[in-house]
Amino acid sequence: MADDSKNDNRSVIGSYVAVGDSFTEGVGDPGPDGAFVGWADRFAVLLADLRPEGDFAYANLAVRGKLLDQIMEDQLPRAVELAPDLVSFCAGGNDILRPGTDPDEVAERFERAISSLTAVAGTVMVTTGFDTRGVPVLKHLRGKIATYNGHVRAVADRYGCPVLDLWSLKSVQDRRAWDGDRLHLSPEGHTRVALRAGQVLGLDVPADPEQPWPLLPPRGALDVRRDDVHWAREYLVPWIGRRLRGESSGDHVIAKGALSPDDIRMRIAAVA
Repeated sequence: MADDSKNDNRSVIGSYVAVGDSFTEGVGDPGPDGAFVGWADRFAVLLADLRPEGDFAYANLAVRGKLLDQIMEDQLPRAVELAPDLVSFCAGGNDILRPGTDPDEVAERFERAISSLTAVAGTVMVTTGFDTRGVPVLKHLRGKIATYNGHVRAVADRYGCPVLDLWSLKSVQDRRAWDGDRLHLSPEGHTRVALRAGQVLGLDVPADPEQPWPLLPPRGALDVRRDDVHWAREYLVPWIGRRLRGESSGDHVIAKGALSPDDIRMRIAAVA
């Protein structure tokens, strides 16, 4: 069975490639230059800290808005070519959000990608979807996402992949874990996922990803309504418009590619 918290020596990881969509690109966690940081970049720093200085290679190939087939066509060959010690693979979520998609069929294509990656990479870490019960536009897809998550775990079992289980990460149920668009994580949300990824690989992480959030004063119905109206105007309407026009938020985005852990540290420090 796939073990979400394998305790073998992951400190030998000298190279890491992140594959995926907006979640792995880091949307919602902006750096000082406008480009995003995100959980994968933050996780890469945790891994690099276990290596001698300069003895770690990292590339983030993820691009927002990409469907599974696009990820397999554009990112998978590069990841296979690099043949790193570790690959994180998070894909299929944008497919699942589309009306009429079959999570069983998406999972079959997901498994083909995992088969290709496990043939060349030391470890392939797969990622489940979040529990969307608190997301207004996505809560009706909760059952569909849960079905896909079940397939992801079954694939992980078959190929011996550690699982970054986002569904069970309770701390991201807090609204402060999410960006204003309610679809992407905030910087703190990305940080908690990075810490959880470290735990999954048996690392000693510097903080508990499930650490309780500070208490907030209660919000009145008027405040909630005002936030909902702002969110619909600023995020929901443009999102629907892109869908109707057949556009993707990643149509003109280039992957970050190879990144230095030192550069990531400086970018995180600049906005901390």
